[in-house]
Amino acid sequence: MIKRTQGSAGAFRKTKRPVRRFAIVTERILLLSGVVLLAFFSAAHIHRAVMLRMSLQNFEKARQQRPASSATDEAKPPSAMKEETETAVHAIESPDSREHTPGPITAIHNAGEVPLAILRIPKIHLQVPVLGGTDEITLNRGVGQIAGTAAPGEKGNIGIAGHRDGFFRNLKDVSRGDLIELQTTSSSAIYVVNRILITGPDDASALRSSDEQLLTLVTCYPFHFIGPAPRRFVVQASPASGR
Repeated sequence: MIKRTQGSAGAFRKTKRPVRRFAIVTERILLLSGVVLLAFFSAAHIHRAVMLRMSLQNFEKARQQRPASSATDEAKPPSAMKEETETAVHAIESPDSREHTPGPITAIHNAGEVPLAILRIPKIHLQVPVLGGTDEITLNRGVGQIAGTAAPGEKGNIGIAGHRDGFFRNLKDVSRGDLIELQTTSSSAIYVVNRILITGPDDASALRSSDEQLLTLVTCYPFHFIGPAPRRFVVQASPASGR
């Protein structure tokens, strides 16, 4: 009986060793994966902060160096904007889109880019550069003007997109009546939020060209959805009169 018990214990130990070894290997792999993800997240955060600071500095430098005579330049004719919008805007462009991601050379080249404008929303303590386009690298450095909509400083409907887990993460806290400032190198405009809606990804009605001066901010919705979000969160504002 004693020999039999010792034999059973030995067999149990032999069976237990591979299980323990597998657990140790798995633990190390998970730990390494966590370190890699943390390093990636930290690098992305630092890159975003550095590029944001550079964009703000570039904008301020360009604003100060802008000749006084150029401040009276006329905006693009409404007819040209209408034609551009009709051909370019077919749906609200998804800020979560991963199409056309420029390479490292493009990112380095864009480091000296002067933003189209600076978007400020005091309610959510947001100050972010508005860049041209809505590709992945652009939306990691700021928010982007949606193709086919009016550019900041132009007449019409100015469409701006941003990541719901990036610069527009607190857009959900904006309410009707809140103020939004859009500053270009030659002018500054104050808008008042008058419309907040949730739409489908193919609903372009909020981005259509308009004879009115409008500012339309778009991000994906729901804000805490995991993966590509199925809907769009839209904040629309009109110029503040008498403010």
